[in-house]
Amino acid sequence: MQGDPYEILQLQRNASPEEIKKSYRRLAREFHPDANPDDPEAEKKFKEIAFAYEILSDPERKSRYDRFGDIGDTSSMGDPFGGIGDIFESFFGSGFTQSRRRSGPVQGQDLETSLHLAFDEAVFGCEKEVKIKTALACNSCEATGASPGSSRDTCTVCKGTGQVQQVRQSLLGQMMTSAACNACGGMGWVIPEPCQVCGGEGRNVENDSFLVQVTAGVDDGTTLRLTGRGAVGPWGGPAGDLYVQIRVENHQHFERVGYDLVRVLPVKMTQAILGIEMEIETLDGSESVVIPKGVASGHVIRIRGKGVPHLQGRGRGDLLFEVIVETPTNLTSEEEKFIRDFAGSRKEEVTPPDGGIIGKFRSAFS
Repeated sequence: MQGDPYEILQLQRNASPEEIKKSYRRLAREFHPDANPDDPEAEKKFKEIAFAYEILSDPERKSRYDRFGDIGDTSSMGDPFGGIGDIFESFFGSGFTQSRRRSGPVQGQDLETSLHLAFDEAVFGCEKEVKIKTALACNSCEATGASPGSSRDTCTVCKGTGQVQQVRQSLLGQMMTSAACNACGGMGWVIPEPCQVCGGEGRNVENDSFLVQVTAGVDDGTTLRLTGRGAVGPWGGPAGDLYVQIRVENHQHFERVGYDLVRVLPVKMTQAILGIEMEIETLDGSESVVIPKGVASGHVIRIRGKGVPHLQGRGRGDLLFEVIVETPTNLTSEEEKFIRDFAGSRKEEVTPPDGGIIGKFRSAFS
């Protein structure tokens, strides 16, 4: 499907479930192929409308689309009367439905988890273990759902097709329709002796863990999509996806700004006046930083190529040191006299030794 499901259904993003349902009913009737036999574009439009409703009518899929822009499984788009026909029939009956087929075991659920990284792990990348509770294939029955030593039997009602055909009357006349077989739930087989371990579902909820390669340069809030790492589907169905939310710890000294690393660098007043070469610890090890003479607070020293690696493409950001000049306090009387003499030699006005206004007030009456 191309386009925004909300736009396809002519809805605002804050539309209620009732508004979503009402818009779908109206548009599905208007563009159903049986009601537009001479319009070759009607079927394409109907598929888009129906699939958009599949997304927005499912709270889980709607939430995932709203958050990530992910529409999920698009396999039903190839057949407008497969999974989509189920939705249309739930509203209008099967008079408009031509052919419906089950494609076998359904895909498992998508899952979400979070992964906490140290600051340098996010910068340089790492291998981390992810632990989740998920549905895994049952080892006892090898995901078939049948007790060991037994097997699944072909459904005698639908003869293994998963569907039964019926002749029904519709607004457009008599039509041959197909519906999911109630006896086997549309699967085409039944399980006479269900597995005692998984209850016949072919999967069990267990704790699982695996290693994930975290790419260098990931940032806090990044979402990793791990295809096929979600819950497995029942009876050997494919696994859904796992969405991993990255959470990065703060660093004691460095702050990330885009692909640059920023560190506040305090220097003494004398060092700021006369300059100094300092050895500073960075994420890459010790780095020599030259503080020029007469540097002022706010001055930025840039070291190129020592920042965060770019996720897309080569190279790294820069390492920035923001100089903050520290003003000395608690001076001894000798130190204060030295500073006052220095200020006097430069003809710079400073507070009088007796404490400014109070000192002047006292001296006036002395």
